[in-house]
Amino acid sequence: MSIATDVEAPSRAKRLKAVSNAAHERVDNGVMQAAPFASAENYARFLKFQYHLHRRVETLYADAALQELLPDLAERSRLEALEQDFVDLGMTPPEADLGPALSLAEALGWLYVVEGSNMGAAILAKEAAKLGFTAEHGARHLAGHPEGRALHWRRFTAALNEVELTPEEEARIEAAATEAFLHVETLVGRELAA
Repeated sequence: MSIATDVEAPSRAKRLKAVSNAAHERVDNGVMQAAPFASAENYARFLKFQYHLHRRVETLYADAALQELLPDLAERSRLEALEQDFVDLGMTPPEADLGPALSLAEALGWLYVVEGSNMGAAILAKEAAKLGFTAEHGARHLAGHPEGRALHWRRFTAALNEVELTPEEEARIEAAATEAFLHVETLVGRELAA
């Protein structure tokens, strides 16, 4: 007698999570070790760190082909809110480059990482509030979606999971997510180190 199993392969989002889990933990630990909410000075460094990351991916949010695959992509960009945070604090954003052109799969890998950071931003927003920075002043870019972070994330991952990719592109999206986390780790060391 044989037992039939109908095991469904994990979704693309779940595979990306598994592949990038160790790098994600290193980033989280690096950010928290830098104590970005210990003082206003540290928070200013945190804003610069965030700006470098969000500036790098801004062209992805404006990409028409990506917007077709991820319908609410344009409204997900946090760069404008981040720029307003700089104004709130009387600061000027640092010089920061836009990222290089990416293939579809690479772009999706980077977007997975940046959009995923919005889930963790709930904790960061609470810490920023202790310094007096809120969704209305100084921590606008950490604000959650009006419908809730979890629902917003699920909508993103549902759309991400639906994009048709070749096996080669599947490998590229995983490599890009790993590369994005490595880039964030580099930014943590460069921008958040005291």
